[in-house]
Amino acid sequence: MRTDYCGQVNEAHIDREVVVYGWVHRRRDHGGVIFIDLRDRSGMLQVVYDPDKPEIFRLAEQVRNEFVLKVRGKVRQRPQGTTNPNLPTGMIEVLGLELEIVNPAETPPFVLDDDTVSEELRLRYRYLDLRRPEMLERLQLRSRITNMLRHFLEEHGFIEVETPMLTRATPEGARDYLVPSRTHDGSFFALPQSPQLFKQLLMVSGVDRYFQVVRCFRDEDLRADRQPEFTQLDIETSFIDEEEIMRMMEEMIRKVFAQALEEPLHDPFPRMSYDEAMQRYGSDKPDLRIPLELVDVGDVMTDVDFKVFSGPAKDPQGRVAALRIPNGNELTRKEIDDYTKYVGIYGAKGLAYIKVNEWAKKREGLQSPILKFLPDASIDAIMQRTGAQDGDLIFFGADKTRIVNEALGALRVKLGHDKGLVERGWKPLWVVDFPMFEWDEGEKRWVALHHPFTSPKEEHLALLESDPGACYSRAYDLVLNGTEVGGGSMRIYRPHIQKKVLEHLGINDEEARDKFGFLLDALKYGCPPHGGIAFGLDRLVMLMTGAQSIRDVMAFPKTQTAGCLLTQAPSPVSEKQLRELHIRLRNSGKTTSNQTIPENSDK
Repeated sequence: MRTDYCGQVNEAHIDREVVVYGWVHRRRDHGGVIFIDLRDRSGMLQVVYDPDKPEIFRLAEQVRNEFVLKVRGKVRQRPQGTTNPNLPTGMIEVLGLELEIVNPAETPPFVLDDDTVSEELRLRYRYLDLRRPEMLERLQLRSRITNMLRHFLEEHGFIEVETPMLTRATPEGARDYLVPSRTHDGSFFALPQSPQLFKQLLMVSGVDRYFQVVRCFRDEDLRADRQPEFTQLDIETSFIDEEEIMRMMEEMIRKVFAQALEEPLHDPFPRMSYDEAMQRYGSDKPDLRIPLELVDVGDVMTDVDFKVFSGPAKDPQGRVAALRIPNGNELTRKEIDDYTKYVGIYGAKGLAYIKVNEWAKKREGLQSPILKFLPDASIDAIMQRTGAQDGDLIFFGADKTRIVNEALGALRVKLGHDKGLVERGWKPLWVVDFPMFEWDEGEKRWVALHHPFTSPKEEHLALLESDPGACYSRAYDLVLNGTEVGGGSMRIYRPHIQKKVLEHLGINDEEARDKFGFLLDALKYGCPPHGGIAFGLDRLVMLMTGAQSIRDVMAFPKTQTAGCLLTQAPSPVSEKQLRELHIRLRNSGKTTSNQTIPENSDK
């Protein structure tokens, strides 16, 4: 068939005949000479047809964009002045000797190299969208990265083991996707949110070092770095501690970046406690490329005549924090109002500010509607702690700690990008020392900050009884440029500790047996100390390719509403299928071919 891929033909092929296949990217008729840019997954190749072969020339005149062609021709140097140094094949061209239209194509619904095409149209015709060179390059890089990760783990004694896709519904933080069973009336499988329980069972089994490139499923609200089905690099290992795991994973990530991108990463990766990350950045996945930090000022606000500040300052669950913006005086009133609306998304009731015009004049050199409420001592403390200088602006957040952290943490990132403060390069970070639990004010109970099988620190075991809120875990997250790319922990391997953790989460013995009985039983039969980590492969590839969304590194992703525009899934099913699954749907107006499908059906 073919002798070469289009993008691999180069000056070493000059005077050789080649046979190539591909799609027509563009056809140009220049004064009786036809130029065809032929494209395949490897790149682009210029083919030239002269009129001295009338039959082949007439066929070339019929060619249109996206036709599939077979070309036989002779490689030659491009004429002087027509070379393209920006193209790998830009120094040569192929003089067409034969041409076959393998398959014509209708006019595509969009021009492939048009960057203004809507994502909706691209997803509807995803097979065309994937022909774009940047999309193919991302899929190729994803494949190389996956192979590199596999190779590293195999070299370090890990074996790949597949775990079930149809399993039992267990509470892991997000809604399960449920699959009705035809053979077990009224019962359901769940698609796995992760292989967490199975990989722990593999450690009990003596597998010792496991990994899997695995599909996971979560029925949760979507955003740029979330999809209902996604891919994890899942890892678990026995007789090891968190220090060894983190060192090994650092080595793996550094090696992948060096091989795939020729980018060196810091050795070793810096570490930061969860508490420090929240205090300085308002986030447990801080983007260290942005040189902005939150500063606590609550202790100088307790007695001010401004309840917006003094209230949270006196509240043990409250926080008052400042965020200095270098040269922030340039912000207009409209921009400040827009940022105020933005933090409102995170529950903030407002966004106080101080503009620093000329600090040498003290209060008179500042501009803000809140100055009249602040004594000189408080203003002096704010200026000193934030390090504010003339031309800067200071934003304030005052509310419950969670709201302040989320609002100012998000504002920090947005301002960093809006004002061009994001440094270039890669900033990896291990976030460690997570609390075991956090209090859910709505449900009035403890919830696991990671998952119910995360081990508490050995020195905090006594706190499980006396003060669970002060108990910290052996968990660790890997953050890269503000995105969590991996998360893991040492696991609970002793039954009595697992029982106590489940009790704190409001899971009684009966429910624990019902949901996790198989794991609890396994812990009794010589479970080794073990731990692991899972990397979001889609997120990692998204960062490494510079894509804006994980949808751009997945071949067939879903939309923001978890639908597939290409296949029109999810879709109604026939009444016959429903009967086989023992399901009856309530009437709400959506119809299948022969019955009504509800908007929110009970199964």
